[in-house]
Amino acid sequence: QVQLVESGGGLVQAGGSLRLSCAASGRSSNINVMGWYRQAPGKQRELVAVKHSGGRTNYADSVKGRFTISRDDAKTTVYLQMNSLKPEDTAVYYCNAVTFFSTYWGQGTQVTVSS
Repeated sequence: QVQLVESGGGLVQAGGSLRLSCAASGRSSNINVMGWYRQAPGKQRELVAVKHSGGRTNYADSVKGRFTISRDDAKTTVYLQMNSLKPEDTAVYYCNAVTFFSTYWGQGTQVTVSS
């Protein structure tokens, strides 16, 4: 089992920045991919950014150049630095971790960007 705890959401004006953190515990050494998804009201959950254990990253086209995902050396915490935020970035952001056997989700953290 892997437990994920997110922090760092909040309210920010357009053009501002936020940094999300997600700490993994439990069998975190089995995590292969760790990253962030988001879900806006009335929309499906979508990938924002993920980082693979080998270092490869994937970003949604809508956040490329504005968001940066990173992971600590112990690979137990993943961060999402969000710059130049837009109102359309408003959503609940979920941390995600994938092992060989399962997919895990955090409880979600609200990010609201005001215009």
